[in-house]
Amino acid sequence: MQALHSRIGIEHPIIQAPMAGGATTPALVSAVSNAGALGFIGAAYLTPDQILEQARMVREQTERPFGINLFVPVPRTSAPASAEAALEALAPYHAELGLPQPAVPARTAQDFDEQLAAAVESGAAVFSFTFGLLSESSMGLVRSRGMVVIGTATTVEEAVALERSGVDAVVAQGSEAGAHRGTFGAAPFEAAMVGTMALVPQVADGVRVPVIASGGIMDGRGIAASFALGAAAVQMGTAFLLADESGIPDGYKDAIAGARETDTRVTRAFSGRAARGIANRFMDEIEALGDTVNLGYPAQNALTRPLRTAAAKQNRPEFLSLWAGQGLRLARRAPAASIVRHLVAETDATLHRLRKEPAPGE
Repeated sequence: MQALHSRIGIEHPIIQAPMAGGATTPALVSAVSNAGALGFIGAAYLTPDQILEQARMVREQTERPFGINLFVPVPRTSAPASAEAALEALAPYHAELGLPQPAVPARTAQDFDEQLAAAVESGAAVFSFTFGLLSESSMGLVRSRGMVVIGTATTVEEAVALERSGVDAVVAQGSEAGAHRGTFGAAPFEAAMVGTMALVPQVADGVRVPVIASGGIMDGRGIAASFALGAAAVQMGTAFLLADESGIPDGYKDAIAGARETDTRVTRAFSGRAARGIANRFMDEIEALGDTVNLGYPAQNALTRPLRTAAAKQNRPEFLSLWAGQGLRLARRAPAASIVRHLVAETDATLHRLRKEPAPGE
């Protein structure tokens, strides 16, 4: 079997996670790709025109492969909340940020088929998706453009389902990972909170396609460990959030830099869907009110978007969804290319040490 990174056309088996919501700027994606890894556009919240524009900007800055990711449409999560209760819970925060009173959004998500049509025209070499399986027609469209297709799993059963659907590789998302959980199978997300070290070898044994380890991997030690567990590559998100080219606000970066490994938890407060982030005031206060103020995904996500957008502009991290994984202490502030170089050097040094060989230059 051809190595996954060789098939994609990258030098290093390192993938910058496709973090939706503004983190994966064209500058970040292109810098990672230019450094020999795979930069990824997180396009889940972008309009088709925005997808094409961001891809154009990436192509202007690199001739190397890059990827693009979308969220598969999912049924609206049921929740016992009323619109009135949800709006009442958000009203004080809107007032504090000088926003108009919150309103139930008329539209909760982009049209997936329109996004997908833009994605396959983007020039990306890789298409990945999260939250489920692609339909046969969607899979056929992506494959017709010769794109490498990657799905996301949090259990072995999900990985097997993805393989049967025709993906080229599976991301095994451990419980340590930041942001939204990719769980879509029969198991509830609580049961699918399997750690990366336990998940990756079981998925590697359960499928024939390459496995990409994700969750808590922050440096060369984690990359080497992932290879030992059977992974063909790694996907890293939090490791790139402090990159100079990252699009998150300074307050978000400062929160990561000052956080401990015990400071993240999984919440539904912001989006209605389970996601890991740094605990903050909004998370604490909304969770304390219970599910009766949560509209469920994707309605809750759309409802809180104006608040989060304003908080980013005003640098108020207490109202931001500070998505981050449990390895956040190891995040480093540096240009993205420097981060990739360090990851490669650390991995080589770790593998040489494990083989009891001197590292290059020693």
